[in-house]
Amino acid sequence: MMKKTLLTTAFMAMIGGAPLALAQTDHDDHHGGASAAAEAPLAEGTVKKIDKSAGKLTIAHGPLASLNMPPMTMVFRAAEPGLLEQVKVGDKIRFAVERVGGALTVTAVEPML
Repeated sequence: MMKKTLLTTAFMAMIGGAPLALAQTDHDDHHGGASAAAEAPLAEGTVKKIDKSAGKLTIAHGPLASLNMPPMTMVFRAAEPGLLEQVKVGDKIRFAVERVGGALTVTAVEPML
């Protein structure tokens, strides 16, 4: 009887924990994955245009490895208005970009020294 109870408890723990683990994975995938964002390398680029009213900046960038994207010039949404205050046209920068709500969004920026 004890053996059956231990097996049942182990089985229930195994299936009981699986949906939680899958739900967390699905949640992270849906929101871009916090761990994936933390591991994504910063890309390098040059600020070409800043549109504060639209909350966007245009960057001529190198490859974006985390997005499997070749070098090009493109417009990105800024995750928050303060990011636009940290740069000016012509600045060489390192930046993090993620897909947020389907849009490529700059989530961090730092000047290159």
